[in-house]
Amino acid sequence: MNLKQLEAFKAIMSTGSTIGAATRMGLSQSAVSRLLSQLEEHLGFALFLRKKGRLMATPEAEELLAEVAGLVDGMQRIQRLADEMRVGRSRKSLLKVAVPTSMTQELLPRIVAQFLKGHDDTVVELLTGSYDMIERAVLDRSADLGFVRLPTQIPDFDVEPVLQTEGVCVMPAEHPLTRHACIEVQHLRNVPLVMLGRQRALRAELNQVFRAANLTPQVRVEVHSVGAACSFVAEGLGVSIVNGLLASHFLHLPIVIRPFRPALPYAFGLAFRANEPRSQRVNAFAEHLKQRLAAQNA
Repeated sequence: MNLKQLEAFKAIMSTGSTIGAATRMGLSQSAVSRLLSQLEEHLGFALFLRKKGRLMATPEAEELLAEVAGLVDGMQRIQRLADEMRVGRSRKSLLKVAVPTSMTQELLPRIVAQFLKGHDDTVVELLTGSYDMIERAVLDRSADLGFVRLPTQIPDFDVEPVLQTEGVCVMPAEHPLTRHACIEVQHLRNVPLVMLGRQRALRAELNQVFRAANLTPQVRVEVHSVGAACSFVAEGLGVSIVNGLLASHFLHLPIVIRPFRPALPYAFGLAFRANEPRSQRVNAFAEHLKQRLAAQNA
């Protein structure tokens, strides 16, 4: 077992596919598949079930994820610190921001570009992953601030609320349900679904909504980011319930977005380590991010 194999496993769990993992790691898909096979051979059990070319995480994979993520993130922090020491770069110029993966695909590049125009001395490092990962990154100093869903799972943060939105239903452009102005949970009876991973807060909330309606969700694909969900929906593999803020940035895909009921409210904020002074650079970026997100959500 080696770090590269664990990085591949973590990337597959985050993106939901070997293609997404390959893009994130800068490797070929075959290289990622080979790393996964080597890891499974070393462990002695399968981490994913392969069904019709799709990967479904096993319970063993879900159980391993937290430990693997912590180890991989820690090793990456050590490597980054060593790189900074080697080139002599001042750590004071580095701004470390943790965000959901889907924010980096459409929304955040513009926001960061606007910020850097007035901060030539700043290097922005983006850490991406689940909200749990973001909270851990802020807490263990991998990130200076993180974009989180409220309330946070970890209480030891200073939190600044940013915006609120609701869950929406994302459908293929030609799906029969697009004739409805609003999608009710009853509309999803026996409808194939693309669902966010079982460890996510929204998944637990959706399961409660389906139980209350006496429905069993027909899960066809599990993914680990809103961007991945929208991409799989665009391929006609089902419909998905995701947060409206991020979904709205994937309308270039052949998808349609409708309100979903019962309402699933989302509140988002910026998390900082509690009882610690913040640099002017961190405060400036936080204010810039809040203003831009508020404008996007207006």
